[in-house]
Amino acid sequence: MEYSFLAVASVAVVLAYELLWLRSGLLSDARYWLTMAICFGFMLLVNGWFTKLTAPIVIYDPDRMLGWRVPWDIPVEDYLFGWSLLTSVLARWKALDVPRGSRRWSAGLPDASAVPDRDVQS
Repeated sequence: MEYSFLAVASVAVVLAYELLWLRSGLLSDARYWLTMAICFGFMLLVNGWFTKLTAPIVIYDPDRMLGWRVPWDIPVEDYLFGWSLLTSVLARWKALDVPRGSRRWSAGLPDASAVPDRDVQS
């Protein structure tokens, strides 16, 4: 059951990271949920092919997981780990999104107006 425990723990850690540390507001953003739907749609295709019980490419130790597989023989734990990985990256990405012209932008990155335009002549 270690795989199952770690999958559930990863979700808890990512939720704490987003809600208590980053506070990016990702989970209330409709674009996040659309992104997750697209990613999980492709995950169904790829992971379903890799884990199908009729001819598996990836084999899991049944003693280390719950054994619940939905749909196409995909272990439930894969959805949890997938959610954790995608959400942690997207939350960090959103937290680092700094609007142009803001104080944080000018403190760490050059202002686009300070860079002279250069015409490239051939």
